[in-house]
Amino acid sequence: MQLGDHASVVGTAEILTARGPRNSVDPRRPYAFLVEPEHAAGGQVEDVATIFLTNRECPFRCLMCDLWKNTTEQPVPVGAIPEQIDYALARMPPAKHLKLYNSGNFFDHQAIPPEDYEAIADRVRDFATVIVENHPRLLGDDYLRFRDLLAGELEVAIGLETAHPQVLARLNKQMTLDDFEQAVRVLSSHGIATRAFILLRPPFLSEVEGLRWAIRSMEFAFAAGVRCCAVIPTRDGNGIMEQLRQAGRFAPPSMRSLEAVLEAGLAMQQGRVFVDLWDVEKFYDCQQCGAARRNRLQQMNLTQKFLPAVDCNCRA
Repeated sequence: MQLGDHASVVGTAEILTARGPRNSVDPRRPYAFLVEPEHAAGGQVEDVATIFLTNRECPFRCLMCDLWKNTTEQPVPVGAIPEQIDYALARMPPAKHLKLYNSGNFFDHQAIPPEDYEAIADRVRDFATVIVENHPRLLGDDYLRFRDLLAGELEVAIGLETAHPQVLARLNKQMTLDDFEQAVRVLSSHGIATRAFILLRPPFLSEVEGLRWAIRSMEFAFAAGVRCCAVIPTRDGNGIMEQLRQAGRFAPPSMRSLEAVLEAGLAMQQGRVFVDLWDVEKFYDCQQCGAARRNRLQQMNLTQKFLPAVDCNCRA
């Protein structure tokens, strides 16, 4: 499966046509929330709360995205986002850091009303770090206003996805590598840390190419000034990805590639590197050692140190 096997770009209309139904969501309730440990920038393992906010869908219809399933078709009313945060915080244990993830872009006015910034900042005043996600083309100047309202530090997560320029274009991401570099540079110049989301084996790449380009994407992100890379194994589940898989243009990465990309990222010693372990059982190459490999990756995420490989006959 080579890049040239699919020269045309899959457009927004095709992506939307392939979709299934949205999930039923309440605009005044987050669709999920949790607390989990993370290796913090200071070197300690600290609890991070994540609130998955319900709001209007992202205007960029990325090829691999399934986050639209928990979004609304219209903007949520002013006051709904602070209410969602109140609801989650009242039901979660304390944590030092907070991720406000909204299935798109925090500084998209159609997703998070700017009128709510002050109320949001008041509710998250006890967190040392507040991490939001945003597309480079929707950065604007709102990040400065929101940063100044916070008691803690602001961090912005950006979906780089891949440093492969042709594949990036085919993901319908509607940004360039220059856009990413410029966003990181601007945020860094104002003392705002950034993290990058990177896909392991996006469509149109073989297993070997997928691993190689995930490593190159981490190198690109760190060189741009990113302080943390989160590598996400590419999944199907949104309609169009199943079509690409049936056509031989996409296959999920192997567990071995997930191990290899984390090992390579930690070896760079340029910043923190995590691999996403949500639903990682889907990527097990061997049921006998899959759980042990997952536990190893989880410990490497937390310690940011290489651990001995799992010994199993499937390695033979």
